[in-house]
Amino acid sequence: MEWLNISVFGFLVVFLATMFFLGELLVKARGIFGIIGFSLITLYFAHHIGDTSGLWVVILYAAGLALIVTDGKVLGDGTLSFIGVVLMIVGLTVPAPDLMYAFLVGFAVILGGLASFFFTKVFPNREMWSKMTLTETMSSEEGYNSMNEGYSDLVGKEGTTLTDFRPIGTVEIEGQTYSATTGAAWLEKNTEVKVTSVDGTRIVVSPNKTNEA
Repeated sequence: MEWLNISVFGFLVVFLATMFFLGELLVKARGIFGIIGFSLITLYFAHHIGDTSGLWVVILYAAGLALIVTDGKVLGDGTLSFIGVVLMIVGLTVPAPDLMYAFLVGFAVILGGLASFFFTKVFPNREMWSKMTLTETMSSEEGYNSMNEGYSDLVGKEGTTLTDFRPIGTVEIEGQTYSATTGAAWLEKNTEVKVTSVDGTRIVVSPNKTNEA
């Protein structure tokens, strides 16, 4: 595997591994993406781990991936995911043979993470962050609408985000406050949005392109 000594190939392997690993967390790929990502990252570590670095870099990488999963299933605010990405980058760059190789590998993690979101356009969404949508207690005194009978009527209506969406937050629609999600994208507070779909109590919104124009 001498070809893995070339930084461009190292970049490609890490990019694809990250894209498929995180893609497995974002969409329902029946484990196929996870297997591809695991195979590629194993190839990378098997070649680069030597006298200068030990198995601790693999543990560091695995810990970073675990933090991303934990964030999606428990917190959902992106904090643990950020720390996880940093740990993954450190775990991959330490065994790199030189500085340029390490830079490209670190960049590959970021680029691969962004590219993984394209899978959400093709495959069924896993919605690992959507479980946080209903974890907050929302009382009628605070203006929250706890009834869902009329949620289907919200499709197509416009509103304004009251909080940052990461990718879950609070939106105001026609004077009522709802918990909603973008599915994957992050939005800032006071962004004009439109309801694109409703599934039970799950409201999905997206930026209002009409107002953006």
